[in-house]
Amino acid sequence: MGANVFDKAAGPTLPDGPVTAPAGPGGPVGAGGPGGRRTRRLLVRLLVLPLLAGLVPLLAVPATARAAAGCSGRPAKTVEFSTGELRVYKSRAQTCAVTVAKKPGKRRTMSVTLQARGGRAVTDKGSYTKMAGPVTVSALNRCVRATGAIGRKSAATGWILC
Repeated sequence: MGANVFDKAAGPTLPDGPVTAPAGPGGPVGAGGPGGRRTRRLLVRLLVLPLLAGLVPLLAVPATARAAAGCSGRPAKTVEFSTGELRVYKSRAQTCAVTVAKKPGKRRTMSVTLQARGGRAVTDKGSYTKMAGPVTVSALNRCVRATGAIGRKSAATGWILC
C-alpha cells in the first residue's frame, strides 16, 4: 500500500527520489525563470490577499469617523449648546452642516437648517439618536447661516463665511 500524500500523522510526504522540474527557456522553474515568477505571483496572491482583506475593516475607520461627521470639507465653524453642537463645513463651492448630540442614544427631535444668502433654506428635521443632517447648499462666494436644535435647545451662527 502506497503512502498517503496527506497522512495526518506524518504530514505530507513526497515520492521517493529527487524531484526535478523541467527546465524552461529561463532555466529551471524554481530558479527564477518565467515559471518561477508565476509561482511567486501565485504565492503572493494566496498569502497577501487574505492579509489585505483582514486589514480592510481597519483601513475603513477614518471613513467611518468622517461619516459620523456627515460632511466633507474643512471645519469652518462649531457652535456648542447644552444638548449638542452645530457643525458647519466648507469645501470650495459647497457648505454643509450637521447637528450632533452630546449624549447620543435615545430618540429626540433634532434639526439642522442651512441657507446661502439669496437662496432657500435647506432643513433636515426628525427624530434622531445621534445627529440631524447633513444638509448641503451651493455657496460659492456667498455668506451662509446655519441653525441647529436638539429638543428645545438650539444654536445659530448668523451670517458667516462672507
